[in-house]
Amino acid sequence: MNKWYDDPKMDDDVIISSRVRLARNIKKYPFKRRQTEESAKSVIGDVVESLKRGGDKFYAQFKFIDMTGEGNGEKLALINKHSISPEFAQTKGPKALLLDNSEKLSIMINEEDHLRMQAIYPGDNIDGAWDTVDKTDNLMEEYLDYAFDKDLGYLTSCPTNTGTGLRASYMIHIPLLEGTGEFRNIAATIGKFGMTVRGIYGEGTEPMGSIYQISNQVTIGKSEDEIISSLKSITARIIESEHVLREKVTKQFNADIADRVYRAYGILSHSRKISLKEAIRLLSDVRFGFVSGILDVKKPKQNIYSIMMNIQNGILLYNSPSQSEDEADIKRADYIRKSFAKKQPKEREPDERKIDG
Repeated sequence: MNKWYDDPKMDDDVIISSRVRLARNIKKYPFKRRQTEESAKSVIGDVVESLKRGGDKFYAQFKFIDMTGEGNGEKLALINKHSISPEFAQTKGPKALLLDNSEKLSIMINEEDHLRMQAIYPGDNIDGAWDTVDKTDNLMEEYLDYAFDKDLGYLTSCPTNTGTGLRASYMIHIPLLEGTGEFRNIAATIGKFGMTVRGIYGEGTEPMGSIYQISNQVTIGKSEDEIISSLKSITARIIESEHVLREKVTKQFNADIADRVYRAYGILSHSRKISLKEAIRLLSDVRFGFVSGILDVKKPKQNIYSIMMNIQNGILLYNSPSQSEDEADIKRADYIRKSFAKKQPKEREPDERKIDG
C-alpha cells in the first residue's frame, strides 16, 4: 500500500500535507504524570481492545509497535515520518504505537496523554484527516470511558489541550514569504486569531527548507468545526500572500532566481556528498522551481517532500545504524542523485583488465 508521503499531490502548491490530532485520557486511570507501570500497561491493553471492536478487518490494518524497547534509530525514523512526536520518543515507561498500513493514521499510547491519535493526509485535505480521526475516536469511545467535564470538555494533561483536545495543522512551503521576511509579521499576527507557527516536527522544533506548520493554539471554547474553519481561513490568506509574490517573480523573468533554481537542481543531480542542511535548502529551491514553473525539467518520480523526509538522519541511521557522518552524507547524495536520475543507473561491472608490469 502507498504511504501518505508518496503522493504526488504534495508538490501541487503551498500546502504539503494536512494533519488532525486528538488528545484523550481514560477516566479510570491516573494521568500520565501519576501513572504506574501497571496502569500504563492496562491503558495499552484497553486501547487495543477498543480498536478490535471495529472488527478483525479494521484492526488488521494496524501494526502494533512496542515503543518501550525501540532503539533511538527506530524512534528517530518514526519522528522523521511524522508517525510519532519527539516527546513520545523521550517518554519513559510502557508505551506503544498503532500505525496503519498507509501510515496516515497513528495512535500513540501513553505519550503526554493516554491517547494521541492523528491522521495525516497529503496536500490540502484537512477534512479527510478530521473525518478519519473523528470516526476512529467515536469507535474507541464506545469501549473507553474518556475523562470528560461537561463545562470544560475533554480533560488533558496540559490545559492548552483541554476542551476539544484537537490540534489541526497544515504543513506549508513558503520560500518567498520567508525570503522577503514578510512571514515574520504574519507569524506575529496570527496569534490574535488563535493560531500559531511551529517547526516541521511540531512544537519546539525548527523550520527547515522554508517549511512550517500552521496550527490552532486554542482548543477550548470552540467546536472542532470552528477550529478547522479558522485554520482554513488563516492558511488561505498566507497562501494568497505567497501567490502574490510568486506571480511577481514569474511575471517578469528573474535571472537570479532562475539561476538559483537550476543550480540547485544541478548540484542535487550530480553531488557525491552532501550535508542534510545543504540538501534541504537545495530541495526547497527545486520544489519552488517546479511549483512556479521556472524549472522546466522532468520531475522525479517521488515528490520533493518525500525525498526530504527520506534523507533525514533518522531514516539514514535506521537503515545503516553504524555509519559515520561522512558515510551519511555520501548515502544522502546517492539517494538524491538516484531520485533525480532520468534512468536508473546500472551497476558498474568490476574492471577485470590486467595492467602489465
